[in-house]
Amino acid sequence: MEIESRSGAEAAKDVIARDATAEDVAAKGTRSPTASRLWSEPSRSPRRSALLRRALLASVAGCVVLGGVLVLWPEPRKAVPPALGPAGRAMAAAGAGAPAALPDLTVLIEERETHLRRHPGDDESWAVLGAAYVERGLRTADSAYYPKAERALRTSLTTRPRGNTQALTGMAALANARHDYRGAKKWAEGAVALAPKRWSAYPALIEAYTGLGDAKGVEKALETLKELHSGAAVKARSGQVYRDRGWREDAATALMDAAALAEGPAQKAVCLYRVGELSWERGEPAEALRYYEAALHADPDHHPSLAGKGRALAALGRTADALRSYQNALVRQPAPEYALALGELYESLRLAPAARAQYDVLRARVKQEEVNGVNDERVLGLYEADHGDPEAAVDRLRAEFKRHASPEVADALGWALHRAGKSKAGLKFATRATEKGPISALLSYHRGEIERELGKYGAARRHIGAALRINPHFSPLLVPAAEHAMEALGEPPDGGPEEMYAPPGSTPDPIPKPKPKPKPAQQS
Repeated sequence: MEIESRSGAEAAKDVIARDATAEDVAAKGTRSPTASRLWSEPSRSPRRSALLRRALLASVAGCVVLGGVLVLWPEPRKAVPPALGPAGRAMAAAGAGAPAALPDLTVLIEERETHLRRHPGDDESWAVLGAAYVERGLRTADSAYYPKAERALRTSLTTRPRGNTQALTGMAALANARHDYRGAKKWAEGAVALAPKRWSAYPALIEAYTGLGDAKGVEKALETLKELHSGAAVKARSGQVYRDRGWREDAATALMDAAALAEGPAQKAVCLYRVGELSWERGEPAEALRYYEAALHADPDHHPSLAGKGRALAALGRTADALRSYQNALVRQPAPEYALALGELYESLRLAPAARAQYDVLRARVKQEEVNGVNDERVLGLYEADHGDPEAAVDRLRAEFKRHASPEVADALGWALHRAGKSKAGLKFATRATEKGPISALLSYHRGEIERELGKYGAARRHIGAALRINPHFSPLLVPAAEHAMEALGEPPDGGPEEMYAPPGSTPDPIPKPKPKPKPAQQS
């Protein structure tokens, strides 16, 4: 076989020659006799062989050089997406279930308002604008944003009355912000029915069930949420549910995980604040103060942490600092609950005129928020029960309990009934609050004082003592009252309850022996 015995170089020459001839034929469109011979038999010309050898060597060298160049040539860079602007960051935060930075939220609102002036039929933009108004109102405690939010969300629903899950979820968030938990339940359940696999409606549904005191609904909704989504938003919501169940360690773990996974400073501040609240409820004001300060370091505009800081400082005896912190919180966001807390701190310091001024702020703020659709009946009822008209408090809180039967509302109603001289009726609600609600020094104290009024001294001693053990700083006004009550109750009498011991000098009845279990009948 001649071809097999030839060298590799000569074979390469043949290939090059054939390729060259093929190019000639392709250019001319015909095949000459010479070309036919070239296709069938390689050339033996010495001159051509030399030329082909040089061409082959040049080709091999070129391939080597080209290979080296390709190896050393840098890989093409992937296109980097442009950075998000403020509105884009706010939208991304909302998509992750995180609060947006306030400057970003402001830009998003302005952009949507400008866009909707030109495109009033854009239902999605109306829904986005409404949800942004709700968040703005929550973050600034400015209820004037809520009517704007309602108009925007209802416009979205009018423009697209069917399948508008985004607007329904926004309406649920708005109702929760107004403490209208029945309305929130209706809107959130509507959103879930339309898109049961869309996780974003479940946090609003959980909050609504919590406000209604529906523990089973909360549990079911949380399980579904954890199946559909993960991350900081779900961890934070889980932590709140665990806290309400009294699972403090689980709650702290979930909230710390949420803080570590937070999408931005605003979400991190919320999570750290809630960890601080857990520390406060455990009676650890120094630990709580550290978390409140960490939250304010992440987000200086987080006004709940300012109020929490004031409460912790007061417990630590730093009264002047506590007053400043409360005042800063009220200047930024005059929430009724902050005014009540500051008023009671002033009252504990025997500064009655300053306390009355804060109670006036509370009443004015409640009236203003009522105009914007916010329900502050629980806070106003607690104020009236302790500092105003207890009978008016009972009327308010009875109506509120019919709407929202949460443990916190049950506690407020029970306390108002007690303060109005109806302790027997109040005990039923106070018992419900402690049995179904979170571990709370305030709830335990309220129940114990009602029991003391009714002559149930053993139960009173147990619950008032528990309040002081849970958090010995729970209220600047009520802690001294609880300590005085414990002194008045004194130690339990020797011998324990009468029904457990025989009268002195008598012989106790023998303890009956347990009856033997009947033997099973034998089968015939």
